[in-house]
Amino acid sequence: MLIGAQRLRDLVFSKLAAPGFAAFGEGSRILLPTRLSGAQHMSVGAKVLIGAGSWLIVPEQHLEGPNIVLHDRVRMNSTSISAVARVEIEEAVAIARGCYISDHSHGFASPDVAVRDQPIDRVAPVLIERGAWLGQNVVVLPGVTIGHGSVIGANSVVRDDVPPRTVAAGVPARVLRELA
Repeated sequence: MLIGAQRLRDLVFSKLAAPGFAAFGEGSRILLPTRLSGAQHMSVGAKVLIGAGSWLIVPEQHLEGPNIVLHDRVRMNSTSISAVARVEIEEAVAIARGCYISDHSHGFASPDVAVRDQPIDRVAPVLIERGAWLGQNVVVLPGVTIGHGSVIGANSVVRDDVPPRTVAAGVPARVLRELA
């Protein structure tokens, strides 16, 4: 009974939140608790699942959007995505718990200013192509493209492009093998 009540709550929230997005596809769900900031600059495809504990943010200093684009059947759980330019996640991408994806970073050049108070630095779009899978706690840095059907191992930091149909892991992530 409790699970049924949670599902109903999440369905109602998703329906109420949908008009606040640039686009929100049929059958998509947002599971609570989730933090959304700048939803009007986000496009969500059909049958997308934004799992509980996720945080999607488009900071105030964003460029022309939509800045976060989730294609059909994207699944994420406790994922943080921050975009000032563009983070695009193509169809059927699976993102495990605790992942962080951003198209920018904070500057840290000034020693007299707290990092959080320094301007955003290194803005470059991120693309995760169709059917890729990101394991638990993966970090994707600005300017990265992860090729279609690739697998990124848990706890990896992806700072360079990953070719299609490969397995990459490590800090920094490197290609370990090709998939058939």
